[in-house]
Amino acid sequence: MATLSTSPASTNAFADALNRLRAMARDYPAEFKWLGGIVAVFLLVFFMPVGTARFDNAILEGLALLNWYAREHVMLCLVPAFFIAGAIAVFISQNAVMKYLGPAAHKVAAYGVASVSGSILAVCSCTVLPLFGGIYRRGAGLGPAIAFLYSGPAINVLAIVLTAKILGVELGVARAVGAVSFALVIGLIMHWIYRREEQTRAANQQGFAPGSDQGRPLGDTAAFFALQVAVLVFANWAPASAEDSAVWHAIFAWKWPLTALAGLGLAGLLVWRWRWRWPPLAATAAIVAVLSILLPRHPELAFSVGLIGLTLAAATQAGDGEEWLGQTWSFAKLILPLLLGGVLLAGFLLGRPSHEGIIPSEWVGMAVGGNSLTANALAALVGAFMYFATLTEVPIVQGLLGAGMGKGPALALLLAGPALSLPNMLVIRGILGTEKTLVYCALVVVMATLSGVLFGTFYP
Repeated sequence: MATLSTSPASTNAFADALNRLRAMARDYPAEFKWLGGIVAVFLLVFFMPVGTARFDNAILEGLALLNWYAREHVMLCLVPAFFIAGAIAVFISQNAVMKYLGPAAHKVAAYGVASVSGSILAVCSCTVLPLFGGIYRRGAGLGPAIAFLYSGPAINVLAIVLTAKILGVELGVARAVGAVSFALVIGLIMHWIYRREEQTRAANQQGFAPGSDQGRPLGDTAAFFALQVAVLVFANWAPASAEDSAVWHAIFAWKWPLTALAGLGLAGLLVWRWRWRWPPLAATAAIVAVLSILLPRHPELAFSVGLIGLTLAAATQAGDGEEWLGQTWSFAKLILPLLLGGVLLAGFLLGRPSHEGIIPSEWVGMAVGGNSLTANALAALVGAFMYFATLTEVPIVQGLLGAGMGKGPALALLLAGPALSLPNMLVIRGILGTEKTLVYCALVVVMATLSGVLFGTFYP
């Protein structure tokens, strides 16, 4: 019987074909990237397990999370954050940003300002993104900008208090200490790794003309941002639980009147101090008031009309109004598509609290028991990829602790989860690039893991 063998001719032909493909790849790299992407998408779709219960449910969970996010966060969180980010780009001079947060700024002042300004916002990992992009584009150094990026969602005073009340004082204190330390240490490490690049960036920025603040008094500018932050914070004030203080209950009960008061203050400032045209803002206030009276059960509608009215008022205000709106729109275009895509993917993979995604929750629960390095690392990784709305991480961790999760992994999740998410990573990559994003995420996960191991050793 004849044996099969590879002839030298066929071998040479195969080698020649490979060489031609390599040459074509070198000559047409963009076309080969497109080809690779098309092939990858085709194979993904071809082998997609459509019809299986878990896959179909994961699709529904992704859509459900996206629906919930659009209802609860886009208008109330993201759009106000976009306006604040746009205002930073227009009304905060580059000179001021460089002075307090720039690469050459005094380190104690820069990191102190970044940490404090981030912690007072009480925002989620996604809402902080346009604000981070605003200060970084305006000239903030990488280290202080990263400290701000982490501190916004992680050093959330409300969440830390809630953690201490529900999960115990030890976890609350450890979360507070860990979050503050992380913001400073991660920012300093990022600055050190990219110090040469930051030096070049600082040298290039010295040639730029400082941004103008339109000659407005510092108090007017501070009030302008304070009122916007007040709208963002009050509109997103979390529901009160039985364990919360009377002040918390009172603020929640009056959250919409307080939001309206901050909005009226902002409109008044724009009209009387900044000389904006009053008819668009007055008409907006009247419509919002009517909707609030006629539809008291739907305050989000009145809030949305207020945002639309502010948008129209800015569009009709030549100069700073148009520029403010333009910068706001640029942030929205950059961040919103990536964010919504990331939320959809996060829901597909991990589902929602008490709902399954493609990854079974039992796997997570079984893997994060005890205080091993693996358990802490997995808790940090799951937290890093999962999306947590503001304050929702506490009841989730409470449920996981009841299911057998160790205290060390619980802390690791609390330190990594609020500051990171899959949507958050995608947007950061669009601002900083792939390498810096990977380094930042790795630092958060590694530090959260080590902190969890250390905490679990002393508080098993």
